[in-house]
Amino acid sequence: MTFVRKFELYGNTDQAQNFLETAKSGKFLFSFVISYTETCEVPGITFAGADKDSIPFTPPADAEYLHYGYCKTIDNIPMTPDGKPTPGVLTKSALESASIPHMTINAGSKILPQLPFLETGLSFGKNISAQNAMTDYQVSRAVDYGRIVGRNMASLTDCLVIGESIPGGTTTALAVLRALGFDAKVSSSMPDNPVELKNQIVNSALKRIDSDHPYSIVSKVGDPMIPFVSGMLSSASNVSNVMLAGGTQMTAVLAFASKIGFNLNNTSIGTTSYITNDKSANFVNLVEQIADIPIISVDPGLKNSQYSGLKAFSEGFAKEGVGAGGSIISSMLKTGNDSTKFLDLAEKEYHRLSTSL
Repeated sequence: MTFVRKFELYGNTDQAQNFLETAKSGKFLFSFVISYTETCEVPGITFAGADKDSIPFTPPADAEYLHYGYCKTIDNIPMTPDGKPTPGVLTKSALESASIPHMTINAGSKILPQLPFLETGLSFGKNISAQNAMTDYQVSRAVDYGRIVGRNMASLTDCLVIGESIPGGTTTALAVLRALGFDAKVSSSMPDNPVELKNQIVNSALKRIDSDHPYSIVSKVGDPMIPFVSGMLSSASNVSNVMLAGGTQMTAVLAFASKIGFNLNNTSIGTTSYITNDKSANFVNLVEQIADIPIISVDPGLKNSQYSGLKAFSEGFAKEGVGAGGSIISSMLKTGNDSTKFLDLAEKEYHRLSTSL
């Protein structure tokens, strides 16, 4: 681990320092991929949404919140049952403070957002505890469409930052990582990671695997976001720098992308310190198992917040999501802000939300 002012660097730290140096003077573009897996409907598997019925609305609501500052498909922004906000609060604060443009891409969301977005026509993933997530053809199409989108978006910027919103995605990510042969322990949106339940779902899903072909593996136990974002990374990394903004789900993307090919020299993964410090997971070790790329971690400083809803992120709730870590890193690189300034921005946005509810 190496410290560079605001960030902690792991993995290929030399490349990380080069990335940070070159990214400072360049343009950023944030792509927000929304998707869905019916695996999230297993009781107790996720904290996304206020209740089971609201879970499918979380990805489009996150997209609407980033775009408008409020939601259209639901009355309020996505919240946990006890009122803790979506990590989108962090993402929005970061993107707006640095005037970083963003685009929403629908790659299998069950509910469509009410805003301009890029439509891929991909279907949502099935519950992997009961059946195959997708067909091999759907995986192949997701990769191909991801390559088209990634190549085009990367041509518009110096650094393409890719975030995601897919409830239950840490469970499908765990299944894909294990099926591809990696010793994975993954994070959760809850401080008490439901490890036993996740392992139970993953173990039953893995019994259906009858081929070591990566497309077949993802079709059986994955979700649509994984092959689509892998396709984006595959093509975009040949055109510009790419930062995968996220934790567990992005390690599954990285693992699948390592099977279909991408440019390691232009790729990094950016996340929050809440992921890299999570003792119930092995994020840093996992990325190092998969690829020799930079891991950039930022502490958003939320433990010092006056608001319990924001402080909760530093106490194990959500930890990451909606591309929060990568967005904060990009924002700090562009503006020169540190975590103290970012906390001030996030608190202002949280206050706006809490007084407008």
